[in-house]
Amino acid sequence: MTSSTAPADSARPVSRPRILVVDDEEIILASLKEILSRENYEVQTASNARVALELLQRDPIALVLSDQRMPEMEGLALLAQARKLQPDATRVLMTGVLNLATVLDAINHGEIYRFIVKPWLREELLVTVQNGIQRHELIARNAQLQASTLAMNEKLAALNVSLEKQVARETDQNRRLADMNEALQQNFRHSIELCLHTMQTFCPGLGAQARRVHKLCCALADGLALPPDERQILEISAWLHDIGLVGVPRRLIRLWQKTPGELNSAELALLHQHPALGEELAGFIHQLSEVGTVIRAHHERFDGRGYPDGLAGEKIPWLARLLSVAIACAESDDIHLHLDRIKHESGRAFDPEAVRVVLRHRPQAVLPRKEQEVMLTELRAGMVIAKGIYGANGLLLVPEGQVLSDLSIEKLRNHSNVNSIKQSLLVYC
Repeated sequence: MTSSTAPADSARPVSRPRILVVDDEEIILASLKEILSRENYEVQTASNARVALELLQRDPIALVLSDQRMPEMEGLALLAQARKLQPDATRVLMTGVLNLATVLDAINHGEIYRFIVKPWLREELLVTVQNGIQRHELIARNAQLQASTLAMNEKLAALNVSLEKQVARETDQNRRLADMNEALQQNFRHSIELCLHTMQTFCPGLGAQARRVHKLCCALADGLALPPDERQILEISAWLHDIGLVGVPRRLIRLWQKTPGELNSAELALLHQHPALGEELAGFIHQLSEVGTVIRAHHERFDGRGYPDGLAGEKIPWLARLLSVAIACAESDDIHLHLDRIKHESGRAFDPEAVRVVLRHRPQAVLPRKEQEVMLTELRAGMVIAKGIYGANGLLLVPEGQVLSDLSIEKLRNHSNVNSIKQSLLVYC
């Protein structure tokens, strides 16, 4: 698990994320406490809903992990109460009897973040908890940034009044105003970087694709000589267009990218909500409201058969139409294959004018090599490592750029059998 590093001049220890585990079976509580404590979490346990609610009223909690079937109160009902007591805490449900419709409805209405099926897989449990903790940290940091921005805006307003009354100090006050504007821009950049880091940590493949789309959109902005505000909207939308997938299980993302035909209707419906979720996440930052509009529309189709709103033609924002073609163009390094597909879909999936613009300016874009996230069992001889692979102790096992052989793959698997390799594996396509 990746942990935040305090500044060098700070002697304050980094507090451990606090997790509340609720289950009426003591052996399960003990097992979960041991597993999570080993990952440097502070774990509190409760054997019933009454004790859990008392703890929620008393202590700040980053994540609540609750069993569904308990005598006094079911897990979903407990997590609904937890949402009222601590809205920012991530809520995860454990269940041995899976009612998919009920669970998906709870996820869609924000009652819970994820669910884990008993008996759980240890790695799946830890990834779910890690993602839930990261979600809680993202919300907390966004709240801090919003509070900081609001405070600075109030100071700017006070300075503007002071400027009218104190002409003699105009030069000095203008300097202070510029300093504060720079601080606001710095906060804004930090917000973007935080979103990117969250997406990269959750699913490195999404981060790699975002870098390619961003490079292409920069070339489009140059070629079209977009005004600065439109250029910023397009570039940030390119970075964050898939941020809504952070709320989707990684297993579903992998299926969607590789074999979408294996997804059922409920899973597709969940995936089809990611543009709307992306808009909601962008809305945490006031300056990104227009970016959210573009993100929401990037899966709309020119013929009206897209999602989430079924917009068609010019009802789709122009920048979203450009972004949609740019995403399709950046999906592979085989440019001829994707150009044929894009031309074929012109007037159906894509706006013909947007297709013309992207194809005209695509040669000016130098895109990073296409990367793909794979599992350890999917490694094959001849693959090229796109991101160095490290062991649990931080030792570099395979450097970036190395071509894998059967022997190096066998060594990696043997190492993982002894000390599990937890990081995502990226290879060049």
